[in-house]
Amino acid sequence: MRMVFQRVESASVEIVENGLRRECAKMGAGALVLVAVENGDTPEDAQWLAAKAANMRVYEDSDGKMNMSLKDSGGDAVVVSQFTLFGNMRKGSRPSFNRSAHPDTAVPLYEKFCELFEAELCKKIGRGEFGADMRVHLVNDGPVTIIADSRNRDI
Repeated sequence: MRMVFQRVESASVEIVENGLRRECAKMGAGALVLVAVENGDTPEDAQWLAAKAANMRVYEDSDGKMNMSLKDSGGDAVVVSQFTLFGNMRKGSRPSFNRSAHPDTAVPLYEKFCELFEAELCKKIGRGEFGADMRVHLVNDGPVTIIADSRNRDI
């Protein structure tokens, strides 16, 4: 599994259906987390990534140093599924998404990640809608953007 973790002042997600928009998640300061599931991912990948997202120290303490996690800060979170994080541009100009898991696998692991992330934070999170046409609005804080991958832990 792969995530892009963005420290934000605020974020919201709208679903677009039949030309109409409806808001499905809205938050203040905290994190917007984009998550993708790769072929072969397991619940252990979801566990590792959820713990990493909740405990990564990217929030400032009283001395202005990035020493606090999202859990420590009490910030909010919104998670959005984003299969395009596994886009491959090795050939040509059109990305291939053949590494992204099929929805039969991806949906349960996305939901598992969200459940585990909520458990780590001890609070509810906002969520996008898997497979929906979404508009994600955010105000970056910093900006601080971290990429993590459960199978490539060096990035």
